[in-house]
Amino acid sequence: MILFITMQTVVIYMFVSIVLIIGLLVYRNLLRKIKKEGVSLVDYCVLYSFEKDVQTGEIEFYFTNEKKKTVLFQILSESLEVIHTLTEKEFNPGGHILRFDSKLLKNGIYYYQLKTENQETKKRMTISNN
Repeated sequence: MILFITMQTVVIYMFVSIVLIIGLLVYRNLLRKIKKEGVSLVDYCVLYSFEKDVQTGEIEFYFTNEKKKTVLFQILSESLEVIHTLTEKEFNPGGHILRFDSKLLKNGIYYYQLKTENQETKKRMTISNN
């Protein structure tokens, strides 16, 4: 079987190769820049996970922020629908604990979410009140 390669095919392969090489170089430079500058945690809240897998009774949600931030904190169903809003207010820099009585919920899987103007963080929790 004889393979025929036309000049047009060669040009197309060269063009695709050059585009891929340029794309890889741009991507590599972008990764270097991100690694060098990093993400500034000053602009974000940190929402901590629970120490136990299953939550019962009064739950303490803990988060920190380094700047004054307006925070919306909600409990979501397993299908991510809002069930309860714990707070929506401005928090000064520091660590904050929000308390919630899990007996208001049926046993099951829920999510809790922290929202600010530039962030939305969700975490999963299991409620078991016997």
